[in-house]
Amino acid sequence: MTVLPDDGFSLAAEFPDATHEQWQRLVEGVLRKTGKDAQGSAAEDVLSTALEDGLVARPLYTTRDNAQGSGFPGFAPFTRGGKPEGAAVSGWDVRQRHDRSDPVRTNEAVLSDLENGAASVWLAVGEAGVPVDAIGTALDGVYLDLAPVVLDAGSEFAAAAKELLRLYEERGIAPEAALGSLGADPLGHAARTGRYGNLAAELASATELAVLCDRTYPGVRAIAVDALPYHEAGASAAQELGCSLASGVAWLRELTAAGLSVEAACGQLEFRYAASADQFLTIAKLRAARRLWSRVAEVCGAEPAAGAQRQHAVTSAVMMTRRDPWVNMLRTTVASLAAGVGGADAVTVLPFDHALGLPDAFARRIARNTSTILLEESHLGRVIDPAGGSWYVEQLTDELAHAAWQWFQEIEQAGGQSAALQSGLIAQRLGATWESRSKNLAKRREPVTGVSEFPLLAQTPVERDPAPALPDGGLPRVRRDEAFEALRARSDAHLAATGTRPRVFLAALGPAAAHTARVTFAANLFQAGGIEPVHEPVSVDAASAAQAFKDSGAAVACICSSDALYAEQAGPVAEALKSAGAQRVFLAGRPGEQRETYERAGVDEFVVAGGDAVAVLTSVLDRIGVA
Repeated sequence: MTVLPDDGFSLAAEFPDATHEQWQRLVEGVLRKTGKDAQGSAAEDVLSTALEDGLVARPLYTTRDNAQGSGFPGFAPFTRGGKPEGAAVSGWDVRQRHDRSDPVRTNEAVLSDLENGAASVWLAVGEAGVPVDAIGTALDGVYLDLAPVVLDAGSEFAAAAKELLRLYEERGIAPEAALGSLGADPLGHAARTGRYGNLAAELASATELAVLCDRTYPGVRAIAVDALPYHEAGASAAQELGCSLASGVAWLRELTAAGLSVEAACGQLEFRYAASADQFLTIAKLRAARRLWSRVAEVCGAEPAAGAQRQHAVTSAVMMTRRDPWVNMLRTTVASLAAGVGGADAVTVLPFDHALGLPDAFARRIARNTSTILLEESHLGRVIDPAGGSWYVEQLTDELAHAAWQWFQEIEQAGGQSAALQSGLIAQRLGATWESRSKNLAKRREPVTGVSEFPLLAQTPVERDPAPALPDGGLPRVRRDEAFEALRARSDAHLAATGTRPRVFLAALGPAAAHTARVTFAANLFQAGGIEPVHEPVSVDAASAAQAFKDSGAAVACICSSDALYAEQAGPVAEALKSAGAQRVFLAGRPGEQRETYERAGVDEFVVAGGDAVAVLTSVLDRIGVA
């Protein structure tokens, strides 16, 4: 047992250690006051939060929850990082994406990024980026032996790789000095497009590139194991990990069949994951990914060091919103912090206007500086495995790894990644996950700030040049804001056609103390659907409410006040609003035993926290004739 020196600060030494059971008893007492009678672990269950993949976030973690087997940074199973020093020497690789089709403007942006904090270039090539024959123009002035170039060329990966390798030779870059990734990803591209006819030939072509890189270009990786197509189709964290593992195993089979050793095959792969604003889940996902891949490499007979997974984290496109895009800066800051803490080797921060089209110079600058602040001012890169030892993170990593491994095994039992994609298994499972999550989004149990919560209807839209069309036809691309975005688009069209937005009159009854909370709730709810709330003047009786409704120009109304005032005034006010022409009358709050009374008076629907906001708002727009 380690004996600590007496430093004169024996804090709490005179107090006995608190036990888990004591804490549980205190929780039980608090719950009883709320009318819930739960004992022991059941009391903790009441305060727990259900996550995707069957995971549960509990209210308290202690040393009893410390998952075993995390190891040490730089050693198998690499849970704590792929390198012994972590990011402590130079931090992560700040990698910015470029997807303009104009090679000259792309070159300007590339050089600006590299001169102002970026360390590598992620270049979209082909149908969604610069033409293959313009790669040289896009990379003009880039020192290819200092700034790694990572290609994303879809089906044109072979031609793009050939052109990049030609540039190395043309610019006098020795093969052993070349840096980057050819980004060949036929499996991921097939998943996005649904086109599998040429998959076998594309896998063979990518394998040839991997063999070439292994023999001639030691600093260049050929293959990208991109999990973004699955994340962007609505996959949970475990599903994203399971799909990436299955894809990685498919590549090991291809590459070893072509003559590469397992160690060499592992060295040709770079894994790409999404980093979301759910910081703990992102941290756990990256840690679990390294642990799982280390296990795969071990089972395949590789030397332990070969199982260190190379990771590229990209801030999630699913979380990016088109309305109030400035909030995306906050989302990407949290996501990039989580990626760094999780141990990613390279991090791409998508610009805040990514969902609107091509980013402007300001957005690119903010994206670069997000990583720079975390590295240079917050010194995040100077700490090895910052999350290591957190009982919650360690337990979440362990549980997520087991859930992902189970899904990976199911894919393998279905014949592997390609077979599971072509059979529709993966699309079906991801679709079910997204459907479940969509229900939470619709009910605002997963709020989207600026969209489903605290929207700003008067905000001037942010406009950008359109981005090149992305490949589609396979797995869908989803966004958290999509249901509310569709409602807002209807409101915008109505505004353009009529000069006004659809309106709802909020019949605020009684003093401010009685109605403010529910007025705020109702205004927030209706604005999420592009419906402008009007609630002045405050109504004092049924007659004044009816007159205020007529003056508001609204077609529907919502009564807002306290339960006590509802019992006195809701019925007469609802009748008056219907007489004044309200097509539909809502009441904010739960009706309790008065439901039938309110409904007889003319209340059509009750809007409450946790209700299906999308369904309510859709019905309102439909009823008042908003196309």
